[in-house]
Amino acid sequence: MSRHTIVNLKQVEPSEAARAAGIEAHMSRSRLDSEHLGVSYFRYPPDFRPGTGHRHHEQEEAYVVVAGSGQVRLDDEVVDLKQWDVVRVAPDVVRGFRAGPEGLELIAVGADRPEGGDGVPVKDWWTD
Repeated sequence: MSRHTIVNLKQVEPSEAARAAGIEAHMSRSRLDSEHLGVSYFRYPPDFRPGTGHRHHEQEEAYVVVAGSGQVRLDDEVVDLKQWDVVRVAPDVVRGFRAGPEGLELIAVGADRPEGGDGVPVKDWWTD
């Protein structure tokens, strides 16, 4: 393993699954050659409203709002977000993001996770 890696998030192939949901996502975990970290970029279009959320079995995550605004739902709590807010989320907390009128751009940082991931989608979770 290299002692360092440089990856441009916007040049990482976008996730087709995220694109199908209306989200731009570039996930660099496999390209970073890291034992412990994953870093991803997410862009939600203006006024994006999710129907699903997700949680993890083991992986803790932090999200940094780099542009725009919106809301995050953490279990049953909804919190407004603005640029440079940082949200840390324990693995078992169900989370999802809504974009404000100018959209929402996030950098997500994930810790260790089992091989193949441990994300659990929660459908029909944020439906109002």
